[in-house]
Amino acid sequence: MNEELRKKIEGLINSHKVFLFLKGTPEEPQCGFSWKVVETLKGLGVKFGSFDILSDEEMRQAVKEYSNWPTYPQLYLNGKLIGGCDLVLEMAESGELKKLIE
Repeated sequence: MNEELRKKIEGLINSHKVFLFLKGTPEEPQCGFSWKVVETLKGLGVKFGSFDILSDEEMRQAVKEYSNWPTYPQLYLNGKLIGGCDLVLEMAESGELKKLIE
């Protein structure tokens, strides 16, 4: 991955306390997993930044490489990868996600 892409990804991740790479947008998620994570965050009243990885194939591949995580969505908190849909839902259910965000 080139330095320009790495900086772009880090800039996005650090633009908000909570940042989500997803398929589609928070208003119109393009897959069920992205929808579940968006709904979970909204349910917790969390404001978050996002990037539609379907809008940019180069970014889609680069983010996977950057995070070493093969699937989307990918949720970041304070610049660190939290995980994908299953982990986010598990953490939301246990109350851990809310604690981390607060």
